[in-house]
Amino acid sequence: MFKIIKRENLVPNIHLIKIHAPKIAEKCKPGQFVIIMPDEKGERIPLSIADWDKEEGTITSVFLVVGTSTFKLSRLNAGDSIPSFVGPLGRASEIDNFGTVVCVGGCYGIGAIYPIVKALKEKGNEVITLIDVRSKYLLYWEEKLKKASDEFIVSSRDGSYGFNGYAPEALKDLIQKEKIDRVIVVGCTYLMYKCSETTKPYKIKTTVSLNPIMVDGTGMCGACRVKIGEETKFACVDGPEFDGHSVDWEELFARRKFYFDDEILSLCEWEKRLI
Repeated sequence: MFKIIKRENLVPNIHLIKIHAPKIAEKCKPGQFVIIMPDEKGERIPLSIADWDKEEGTITSVFLVVGTSTFKLSRLNAGDSIPSFVGPLGRASEIDNFGTVVCVGGCYGIGAIYPIVKALKEKGNEVITLIDVRSKYLLYWEEKLKKASDEFIVSSRDGSYGFNGYAPEALKDLIQKEKIDRVIVVGCTYLMYKCSETTKPYKIKTTVSLNPIMVDGTGMCGACRVKIGEETKFACVDGPEFDGHSVDWEELFARRKFYFDDEILSLCEWEKRLI
């Protein structure tokens, strides 16, 4: 069993969870993920690693409540325990001195982009962090990301804070103003797709952290397969990061919808038991 040190509601529908797992914390690197089970009957779900503390022996993840398992996870509290916590999984982010790097984060990706921003800055890059939110009240970790960045920009779609518009529009403005050497995007599939489409005409290397359906996290089940160029890859062992210009986005969008109806039914049935 793994003890929960902290569980916090950061903004509506987005939660932070900190787990005590010293052996995992010792090996974490930016861009990796863990697989967690909220209880013994829950499904295995992948969560990006948003932070870790080797001395404390803890790993922090930020997640969006989208189905039964994440709903269950959001109801746990400090002192509770979970039966399964596996990691770190996946290939770590490529961290080098690229020059000027724009790191784009949205939703749960605002947390997940943090260790990448921090590592790139420590490597000597000029790091511009661009955060996408629908509205100001959905922004979290602002001060934490500001401290790790050379420049911090918020793009709000309702114009309540920072740039008025969608993050890919703000990204295009940045590209037209200065030389950008690399772009890294973590967030919902549509945000990663749109940012990749934005950078493609400029031939700027763009890395995205894909989030397909995943089960075992070791490449055995094949559920997380994605098409990259002409090759089939598994996000859990070959990724989760890939070249955004090579991803078959149409196939990825379709695969992510496979179990949508089943997920809604599962959540409805579980909520009935709580009444």
